[in-house]
Amino acid sequence: MKHLKPPDALAFLRTNPQALFIDCRARAEYLYVGHPIGAQHVAWNDVPDWEINPHFVGQVKELASVDRPVVLICRAGNRSISAGQALERAGFTEVYNVLDGFEGPLDEHHRRSGIAGWRKEGLPWEQS
Repeated sequence: MKHLKPPDALAFLRTNPQALFIDCRARAEYLYVGHPIGAQHVAWNDVPDWEINPHFVGQVKELASVDRPVVLICRAGNRSISAGQALERAGFTEVYNVLDGFEGPLDEHHRRSGIAGWRKEGLPWEQS
């Protein structure tokens, strides 16, 4: 798995239009916190119990073949690593993780989006 900073991920997606961009956060995060424009939602885990989605790999395979580049983003870059590892175990050959995710790490006040991440970088995003 390769790791890209948010601006590099956006540049990669723009120069590789065949790449699949997956937001693997919970559905509520994707809808209510916002998500990168162009990202498709496939949850790695979700509320209420936060158990790993046993259909994650199959759902991604419905969207892309294993030789198509897949770029993964989550809240802070942790879930997307686990999701990417699962895709690699399933035979995906070109998997990318967006470092710091959509909202980045917590700051000293326990808030996100102030230190790093897709949103902090001012990259294109929307709320549904």
